Amino acid sequence: MRRVIVLVEEPQWRTLGRGFPAELRRVAQGVFKAAGANPGNLTILLADDARLEALNAQFRGKQRPTNVLSFPAGDDDYLGDVAVAYGVTQREAQDAGKSIHDHALHLAVHGVLHLLGYDHESAREARIMEPLESAILAKLGIADPYAPRAAKVG
Repeated sequence: MRRVIVLVEEPQWRTLGRGFPAELRRVAQGVFKAAGANPGNLTILLADDARLEALNAQFRGKQRPTNVLSFPAGDDDYLGDVAVAYGVTQREAQDAGKSIHDHALHLAVHGVLHLLGYDHESAREARIMEPLESAILAKLGIADPYAPRAAKVG
C-alpha cells in the first residue's frame, strides 16, 4: 500500500473528528483500488480558503478560492498533491443540503481521480470520470454528487 499523507493546516477541519485524516487515507486507497491503479504516494492538504485562493491564482490564474485543487507530480514514487478548502467546502455542503464530512470525502475522491489522470473538461472525459466517482462514493454511503441539486466540483 502506498502512503497517503494528510496535512491539517486549517484547524476548522478538526471539527470533523480526530479520525477524519485516517478516513481520508482509506478513501484515497479505495480510489486507487476502484481505478485499478497502484500509484506513488500522495499528500492531501486540508487548508483554508486563503490558501486555496493563493494556489488557484498561482497555478490557474484565477483570483478566487476553489473547493479542491490537484497537482500531479508526474513521478513514479510520488503521485502528487490534493488541496481542499474548508470554507468553500462548508458553504457548498450547506447549499446542497449535505454534511461537510460527505462533501469533503467527495472532493478528496475527485482530487485523487484527477491525480490518476481522470478529467471532466470534455463531455467524453466526464462520461468516464463521473460514473467512477459516483460508484466510489456509493461504496462509502455518499449520495451521487451528479444527481440533481449536487454542488459543483472543479
